[in-house]
Amino acid sequence: MLLTVVDYGVGNLRSIAKSIEKANSDNNLNYSVKVSSDVNDVKKSDKIVLPGQGSFKACREGINNISGLNNELNESVLNKNKPIFGICAGMQLFATTGYEEKKTEGLNWIPGKVVKLELGESDLKVPHMGWNEIKIENSSSVFKNLADNNHAYFIHSYEFIPKDKKIVSLSTNYGKDVVAAVSFKNIYGAQFHPEKSQNTGIKILTNFLNL
Repeated sequence: MLLTVVDYGVGNLRSIAKSIEKANSDNNLNYSVKVSSDVNDVKKSDKIVLPGQGSFKACREGINNISGLNNELNESVLNKNKPIFGICAGMQLFATTGYEEKKTEGLNWIPGKVVKLELGESDLKVPHMGWNEIKIENSSSVFKNLADNNHAYFIHSYEFIPKDKKIVSLSTNYGKDVVAAVSFKNIYGAQFHPEKSQNTGIKILTNFLNL
């Protein structure tokens, strides 16, 4: 089976691919993991990983700049129901609209918005960077078998606020509760970086491969 990490010009793709390959080999699964910007690879894939690094606007432009990629992502995810996993800004792209740099349309797979992380009176700094505890909010086939005291590695200045809180699988507290992971039908995403989150990240990626 083929899993494609979509290369649209953002993210530490090799690190992500290596973590997926480790989850694949550790569990004797039968995936070929490919980093590719070729729309045909996305079309042939059984599962898709959408990374993201940098601003919402830059990531959206990265997808738009590859001819046919936006349409194929919609076809694969919405019509063919292929499982997809978004990482950091890759997850944020699932939203309807992002407000980083300027108002930008997202993929609109999960109704909601991406806005600046505002912490009010907190002394905590933005960007939110480093290890933070994750809390289970709603059951999910990808974000399961995790303890509430598991930690994951975050680096972000914007947060995803979905309209329906039931799709929030994990949260983290950083001056306030922040969405850490979402699950909606065949669409999964993490605000944190599973490839930097050691055993917790590998467990999540393993769950995704086992879908």
